[in-house]
Amino acid sequence: MRALEVVDFLSHLLRHLKGKLLVVWDRAQIHRGRIVREFVARQRGRIALEYLLAYAPELNPVEYIWGYWKHHELPNFCPRDFAQLSYHARRALKRMRRRPTLVMAFWEQANLFPL
Repeated sequence: MRALEVVDFLSHLLRHLKGKLLVVWDRAQIHRGRIVREFVARQRGRIALEYLLAYAPELNPVEYIWGYWKHHELPNFCPRDFAQLSYHARRALKRMRRRPTLVMAFWEQANLFPL
């Protein structure tokens, strides 16, 4: 991804979600770049940004999602190629989306470790 894609994503969220938006993300350069900072500033407080620590996977719910995915959705899976991996990964993530309590558990697990 590039900074312009991050701005497009944030624009999409703003169009579809009313009110203020809190974005929690890692410290990747595309999240901290000039283009993104300027876009967020133009929103006049509608977007609030919070950053995870530089390296704190235990605070990032996405890490728990990937761990579950690896160990429960696709264990011992050996794809023939990237297309097969992509297909099975998308199906696994769709199955997980139908289990909101599971996904919320990852968020709660990450919040067990206060900053």
